[in-house]
Amino acid sequence: MVITDRSLVPAARRIVVKVGSSSISGENAHQIGPLVDALAEAHGRGTQVVLVSSGAIATGIPYLALSERPNDLATQQAAAAVGQNVLIYRYQDSLDRYDIVAGQVLLTAGDLENPTHRSNARRAMERLLDLRILPIVNENDTVATHEIRFGDNDRLAALVATLIRADLLVLLSDVDALYTRPPHEPGAERIDYVAADDALDGVEIGSTGLAGVGTGGAVTKVSAARHAVEAGSAVLLTSTRLVRAALDGEPVGTWFAPRQQDEPAVAPPLSA
Repeated sequence: MVITDRSLVPAARRIVVKVGSSSISGENAHQIGPLVDALAEAHGRGTQVVLVSSGAIATGIPYLALSERPNDLATQQAAAAVGQNVLIYRYQDSLDRYDIVAGQVLLTAGDLENPTHRSNARRAMERLLDLRILPIVNENDTVATHEIRFGDNDRLAALVATLIRADLLVLLSDVDALYTRPPHEPGAERIDYVAADDALDGVEIGSTGLAGVGTGGAVTKVSAARHAVEAGSAVLLTSTRLVRAALDGEPVGTWFAPRQQDEPAVAPPLSA
């Protein structure tokens, strides 16, 4: 179904939720529990839910006895290998409270650009959802190179939402919405609604438009949102602490309206 406004979110057939590293790692690791509570509630009413979760490298860093994020690729890959294991365990441990089983899906941008790999990924996720498994998707940082240094999971989430034809993409960060300028600046106003063809003229969309969201920011989130809405998915941008309200259809965050089916358009490419 086409989710034209927030009130229809509880009736969505399929939702992709993306959460960033800073929201579920380090001192914010405790937010995994409330996030899972919200996902489980949506899952319980019959919605098919896919979680796109960053955080493998950030989660792995303490286990390598490092005090900060490594700069060299090999150590980043090592941190990802350890952190992905711990991260999926934390999610499954929390999901056990609801008797929900997670399925781990690791992808690179190249997987979604190759027609055969893309078809395989779609088929696997479709089958997981049919079996009532909750797929947890992340970039395959252990083998990725460019994605670790320049990629972000907002882009991946938009590609996944398009791949599985999700009704809604929810982009979570540390900030509750998109603002007309960086939210810490005087005069910043929350943007409640963005039409499919809204160019957001007069809005200062810069790297500081959203704070503390790992490798992503306002630019990547707006780019991801535009890709998803062109493909027919609605997008809601809000904070991790408001995820339950978002999935309950409450008036939170910034709503990006999907392009209607009678307005044919091809989703624009997402630059790396």
